[in-house]
Amino acid sequence: MGNEATCKVRFGKQESEGKALLETSEILFRGDFRLKIPFSTIKSARAVDGELRLQTAEGRSIFQLGASAGKWLDKILHPKSRAEKLGVKPGAKVSLIGQFEGEFFGEVHALAKSVTKGKTASGSDIIFFAAESKDDFPALAKIAKSVSGAAALWMVYPKGQKHITENDILAAGRKSGLKDVKVVAFSATHTALKFVIPVSNR
Repeated sequence: MGNEATCKVRFGKQESEGKALLETSEILFRGDFRLKIPFSTIKSARAVDGELRLQTAEGRSIFQLGASAGKWLDKILHPKSRAEKLGVKPGAKVSLIGQFEGEFFGEVHALAKSVTKGKTASGSDIIFFAAESKDDFPALAKIAKSVSGAAALWMVYPKGQKHITENDILAAGRKSGLKDVKVVAFSATHTALKFVIPVSNR
């Protein structure tokens, strides 16, 4: 069991089999009834006898997860930071190109061995490139050439905009010889798309 489980859930007087999903900041359940429990609303959380017991202002929810109850509890109590979700590991060498808010810089700096701003450092494990518009794309060719081995390039762009769309980002990355492998919600306003060198070209 990972972050998805078919299980029985009790909420108040309701009980149902269904699918539970452990997201990055909330737990969801879809069965005869639906639940959406943001981590921020959880007043207490315990794992007892294979049950994940969550108390919120809405009431008590009990997820019968078996051996996974403890693992889910740990992820709820200790959620990954945004930088961790984007693959930044302790000791990593990271480059930031473009404008990023100070909060993200702090998150990366807390984990990475070194953080270079404004240019790609040689041997970077991860490169973050902020593309606010298609006018930023000309810099991509040079950035893509500095990606080596299994290193990752994350292109971070505004979501829900017409002047720069996911298709624009995909096309630009692929034109640079990279392969898109993952998409992650970066913030309330931005999305991040991960690109790597195709395995056959490494």
